Amino acid sequence: MSSLEEQLFEQRKNKLKEWTVKAENPYWTQFTPRNTAIELQGEYARLEKGTKTDKNVEIAGRIIAERKHGKAGFFDLKDATGSIQIYLRADGLGEKYELLHHLDLGDIIGVKGTVFKTRTGQLSIEARGLYLLAKCLRPLPEKWHGLQDIELRYRQRFLDLLVNPQVKDTFLRRVEIIRATRSYLDEKGFTEVETPMMQLIPGGATARPFMTHHHALNENFYLRIAPELYLKKLVTGGLENIYELNKNFRNEGMDRFHNPEFTMLEVYSAYKTYRDMMNLTTQLVCQVTKQIKGTWKIKYQGQEINLTPPWQCITFQAALEEIGGVKVDLESEEEIRRIAQEKELPVEGLSKAQLLEHLLDRQVVPRIIQPTFIMDYPYETAPLAKRKKDNPSLVERFELFVATQEVANAYSELNNPIEQRERLNKVVKDKTMLDEDFLQALEYGLPPTAGLGVGIDRLVMILTDSPSIRDVILFPQMRPRNPE
Repeated sequence: MSSLEEQLFEQRKNKLKEWTVKAENPYWTQFTPRNTAIELQGEYARLEKGTKTDKNVEIAGRIIAERKHGKAGFFDLKDATGSIQIYLRADGLGEKYELLHHLDLGDIIGVKGTVFKTRTGQLSIEARGLYLLAKCLRPLPEKWHGLQDIELRYRQRFLDLLVNPQVKDTFLRRVEIIRATRSYLDEKGFTEVETPMMQLIPGGATARPFMTHHHALNENFYLRIAPELYLKKLVTGGLENIYELNKNFRNEGMDRFHNPEFTMLEVYSAYKTYRDMMNLTTQLVCQVTKQIKGTWKIKYQGQEINLTPPWQCITFQAALEEIGGVKVDLESEEEIRRIAQEKELPVEGLSKAQLLEHLLDRQVVPRIIQPTFIMDYPYETAPLAKRKKDNPSLVERFELFVATQEVANAYSELNNPIEQRERLNKVVKDKTMLDEDFLQALEYGLPPTAGLGVGIDRLVMILTDSPSIRDVILFPQMRPRNPE
């Protein structure tokens, strides 16, 4: 804290001590509000100016503004729903009126009183009882005018929520998006399930995991990078239409699209293909968007995104050529490596699959604004996906891109246990990381199945016009603070 902040902190601590001596310990006070600001504003919207009521109300919230005039004063009180004016008079509060100078902006108070509307038309509560419920010992940033330091906003989200109303709106909208997603899948007959976050073998995606140690078992475990293998085991067990809204953890880089801990939706449906999942993805995103935004035409970072179906659909190879300007033989690793070098992409130590994905990310994805399905990927890029019958060098996979972001990934699941083992043996270098339980489940028979993963954080970014994933995660991962 700066010297000024320390001074203000001590001043507020002294006010708290004085209040405790003259009134009561605020942290022990019991106060249950019976009313909210938005409820009262709605109920008395048509009350005439200058009219008093005998309506007794009880409300609690934070002081966000104050105006004192001798024997009378006003507070603006903000609760979770909105704000309302509190009118304070010496003859209404008695001895407690003399304690008002012990209150500060940010203090949480409870008020009992009656409703009236001022002559200027402002709905107010005339206080008959006032209770300090929690002292705000640190002054709010910029006297409630906003918190602008981006890093401080992310580190101290509680302050961000307090002083930037639009931030609270974003996270309430996130809740609505997740609720609408669940509602859509529930109505379609899917069952929500839960699978382990701590796994002996991290599988279902290619990523570096976080590791922890279980002392009772004396075993290393991993935070999951994806729930896919567990969910396919459940489909094998007869749960044929399932979904999980889950947290995944990947020990990799951080940027405006990536956080080490993130939220995914994964959906699995028996007797379906990736084309069925393409339809489901379209319907899901469109229904959620219409419910949240009221339209399929939305603005994201100054650009109009038209989510009206049908969406553009293009193959992986055509996307490289027509969008990215890269003509390449997908079966020639030598040519892929040469073109990657020409595009100044790193190539050393990278597999053919990684080079292809880097080419797509560099040349194609930044040019995609409108919703676009890219489908039929080279088989090396998806070892858990089923090959196409008419072209075994490709797999039945698609990714959805919107506003230069990957939003969804899906494929027809490879359910041939023999082929699956062969393909995993090629990509899993450490054979102790080969999930034998998953392969055994396939040997019992996984029905033809399609799987889908949707990045919830990225979907929320688009539907709330948020430029960074940190804006839609309440507590994003931050670098440790430098010691002062």
